[in-house]
Amino acid sequence: MPRIIGHIDLDCFFVSVECLKQPHLKGKPIIVGGTSQRGVVSACSYEARKFGVHSAMPMVQAMRLCPDAIIVKGAHQEYGFYSAMVTDIIRDQVPVFEKASIDEFYIDLTGMDKYFGCAALGKQLKQKIVQETGLPLSYGMGTSRMISKLAANEAKPNGYLEVLPGTECDFLWKLPVEKMHMIGNKTTQVLHYMGIRTLGALAATPVELLEERMGKTGRILWERAHGIDNSEVVPYREQKSISKEETYMEDTVDVEFLQSRLVGLTERVCFELRQLKRHAATLTLKLRYSNFETFSRQITLQPTMADHILIPQVKKIFLSMYDPKRKVRLIGVRLSQLTDACIQGDLFQSSDQQQKLYHAIDQVRDTFGKHIIQSAGGHLLKPKNL
Repeated sequence: MPRIIGHIDLDCFFVSVECLKQPHLKGKPIIVGGTSQRGVVSACSYEARKFGVHSAMPMVQAMRLCPDAIIVKGAHQEYGFYSAMVTDIIRDQVPVFEKASIDEFYIDLTGMDKYFGCAALGKQLKQKIVQETGLPLSYGMGTSRMISKLAANEAKPNGYLEVLPGTECDFLWKLPVEKMHMIGNKTTQVLHYMGIRTLGALAATPVELLEERMGKTGRILWERAHGIDNSEVVPYREQKSISKEETYMEDTVDVEFLQSRLVGLTERVCFELRQLKRHAATLTLKLRYSNFETFSRQITLQPTMADHILIPQVKKIFLSMYDPKRKVRLIGVRLSQLTDACIQGDLFQSSDQQQKLYHAIDQVRDTFGKHIIQSAGGHLLKPKNL
């Protein structure tokens, strides 16, 4: 039995949400992103793309290409809200789905032809999302994640495309190599240098030659060009919270030590939060004294993933609940009410310098370990001795 995988891609998601809020923006060149001189494009409408604008482009360059574009700063909290709406609709309609990002979903319909026509179910789901949210989307269906994603891309904007079992190569081989996921600019240049410009030409190239030039990646690309992709749809499970805690061999009343450890714990949960691309709306501090008496206190805040916002709150809670006459055995920090949303003033809306700093720090931690960089009091970030 062939697998049946659907791919849902919310078209120009950020722009679409902005057009729902401000209908007069429809049909105009819209750019969502930072408004400073160092701002970057988060998303843009198809009208802006005609001028060569694309995501991650410096805003200055985008405005040179499309001087009449309307810049919208963006409201990421609302993007998270609409993404959650779509997630709930999909959850109610299909048994297995994967949320690949804030605006992309895979659904596994394998075996459902016994009860429903998979094509009819896919079209019905697409129509339901559009009707209930007002958001346009493209839907692709095929025998693998790769085929369904490529089908959705080819169906843009707001279209539907099904690649029937047995027709995968007919569909793939006419596409340019850069259409395939995991083939970026550098790989495209290498393939073009080899005279390979379509997936059909890639499939016809001896796999040994591709492995010689590109290593293991060459074989993977060759397999993908033949429609081979066995990756599974990973069932979506919302992580409810992220927490870290420490228990000490010797109970302590050292406030400075405890505060420094709380800063470290907060940085670790924030790092994991950013890896999940989530934001937290509830912060909880846990405190256990030497007699095992345990207290916790939580606050609700605007959704955030930023250390510099959460660390001062952690210190404030600690000072409000700590009894200096008692020795502490355990401390812990937990972030909950996780969401895709963020707010103006948070990481996505902070200065470019702050964004670059977090990105650089997370890259170092991801490479060398979570503990390689720590805050000095939650303000100045500095590396430990290597």
